[in-house]
Amino acid sequence: MSFTNRLIHEKSPYLLQHARNPVDWFPWGEEAFTKARRENKCIFLSIGYSTCHWCHVMERESFENESIAALLNENFVSIKVDREERPDIDRVYMTFVQATTGSGGWPMSVWLTPDLQPFAGGTYFPPRDSPGGAGLPTVLRRVTEAWQKDSKNIRSSARDLMEKLQDFRHTDNTTSLPVAAILSVALKEMEQRFDRQNGGFGSAPKFPRPSELFFLFHEQARGNEDKALSMAAFTLEKMAGGGMHDHLGGGFHRYSVDARWHVPHFEKMLYDQAQLAEAYLIGGQMTGRADFHQVARGILDYVRRDLMSPGGGFYSAEDADSLPRADASEKIEGAFYVWTEAEIAAALTAAEAGVFKLTYQIQEQGNVARDSDPRGELAGNNVLHRQKRLASTAEEKLLDSARARLLQIRNQRPRPHLDDKIITAWNGMMISAFARGHQILDEPLYYEAARQAALFLEKHLQGNDGLLRCWRGEASPVPAFAEDHACLIRGLLDLYESDFDTRWLKWALELQEQQDRQFRDETDGLYFNSNGRDDSVLLRLKEIYDGAEPSANALAALNLQRLGHWLGQPVCIERGRQILQSLSQQLQRSPATGPLALAALRISQAAPRQIVIAGNPAAADTLLLLRKIRRQFRPGTVLVVVDDDFHREFPAAQAGFYGTLKRIAGRATAYVCENCTCQLPVTDPEKLWQILL
Repeated sequence: MSFTNRLIHEKSPYLLQHARNPVDWFPWGEEAFTKARRENKCIFLSIGYSTCHWCHVMERESFENESIAALLNENFVSIKVDREERPDIDRVYMTFVQATTGSGGWPMSVWLTPDLQPFAGGTYFPPRDSPGGAGLPTVLRRVTEAWQKDSKNIRSSARDLMEKLQDFRHTDNTTSLPVAAILSVALKEMEQRFDRQNGGFGSAPKFPRPSELFFLFHEQARGNEDKALSMAAFTLEKMAGGGMHDHLGGGFHRYSVDARWHVPHFEKMLYDQAQLAEAYLIGGQMTGRADFHQVARGILDYVRRDLMSPGGGFYSAEDADSLPRADASEKIEGAFYVWTEAEIAAALTAAEAGVFKLTYQIQEQGNVARDSDPRGELAGNNVLHRQKRLASTAEEKLLDSARARLLQIRNQRPRPHLDDKIITAWNGMMISAFARGHQILDEPLYYEAARQAALFLEKHLQGNDGLLRCWRGEASPVPAFAEDHACLIRGLLDLYESDFDTRWLKWALELQEQQDRQFRDETDGLYFNSNGRDDSVLLRLKEIYDGAEPSANALAALNLQRLGHWLGQPVCIERGRQILQSLSQQLQRSPATGPLALAALRISQAAPRQIVIAGNPAAADTLLLLRKIRRQFRPGTVLVVVDDDFHREFPAAQAGFYGTLKRIAGRATAYVCENCTCQLPVTDPEKLWQILL
């Protein structure tokens, strides 16, 4: 029997995946809320995203099951939400689930009163009871019985709990900010959590958390902490060798299920590619390691090839699951990426196969340990996991030809599902990554990718009433969130440092004004994640944790300092400092929760260094100076090229400090300054390099 529900009219790939379930799904909206109130039914809210492996499992096991669907349809109003499209809704109910169960994740299952207040929740529920807990049908029956017997008390308890959750909104900005102590404690905490054998922090499952690496880079650059760079470089090395790294196609999977980075959860998220590309670019700058830059190239090339839309925007993700063969009926996690020893032997010459199998630890029986694959889906297969450096150029050539051949074969396999939403925040991160790639690797293709993405967002997601969240065939009506503004502002500032086109700087300023107007809390200077206009979102939260994605407030602190020092706007600098002041108690209590905020804190303590070039941004003499500047990681440095366009677009800045800096003998001239006091101007790139050392 075929089914169709209301989700068939949605744009979200995740919602469309459930549009033919027998469950009578509603999208989030007034139609569902009215039905729940009219029929006095509680709401079953299911939140996930289209490349979520366990979301697929729960759909297959439960939401495609007609008997479970009947329980839901009879007793509940069932709502589906794509957490990537509506992070504001997701954060409210994730806060509830984490507060009441101690953990969270996706798929997230929450039961709400008709007034949208949560009273029970969890994550994945299996279709049957087990010694580990109740299955979904049992939970549904228990919730139904409780609601029918005592809905009045459930409503009262839910209201009380929501009042307590209001505490998550409050910060204390009354204390002083002991910067040196906070940074010292944060570094010591990271040393204690550091895995000296495998790199990274903590144990399995092990996630790549680039914000931690960025904090370590800042500590090395500002504080001469060699141990900080050592931890970061070792982590980058181990991740690059592990199975989380796609050694054939480039890019990184979501996380490793083991501590060795060997067996990944195979989905690929755009925000991971963006942040890890930057981490490897900076890591290569700071260590001089060409292999780090090669990993970054692999990430950026993968995104250009497989995640870039014809219009220039970047798609969101690729799924973990795929069909093992074109004629198969059931998807398997990792099927697209793993290899049997026989497949490798058949595809390669004997010399290629010998080098490849030794390098990537290929075994006849497969190299995946049972505890990393408890369901046995990868039995007999190998996850590419490189721990050996080759001894000769000849071996490297054999390895290159083997990888190229296996990639060609892999590309003929059924591909994982592509989530082709274009999300503003994630595109902002990717613009930063490509802009940095252009600057550090001197690759014009990466600049063009960043530029095209910015033009796409400007055309499709900058609406008349402000920035929008996402696009799929057309822009979603969902307004952008604080994170969308913060990520895009940073991307535009990084793009400006690639071509020094003032249109990006002007747009960044406009977006910062929008962010301040829509999201800033005047009492503490922090930004709410949503604009507060949607009454169905019960809590207006502030994101202060740097998780898989950086927090909007940490990014805003960095953006405001850059804008303020760039254009001589003290109000921006002060607002950035107020964010850090308001985060002070959190950073003192738990520094590890905000590594990117710690990096912003480090920058805020130093006098800003300005490098100003008077010249034409596209001229050869200017580019020679820029190449010297871009050789090193310089956090907190303000880089400006002052030309006629800059003078025209920013007359206030031109009338001040920048207006005094002129070319010498008609040549591009660099000024290295601190607190508006400059060293002698130079036109020779080598002399500039000596000043910068």
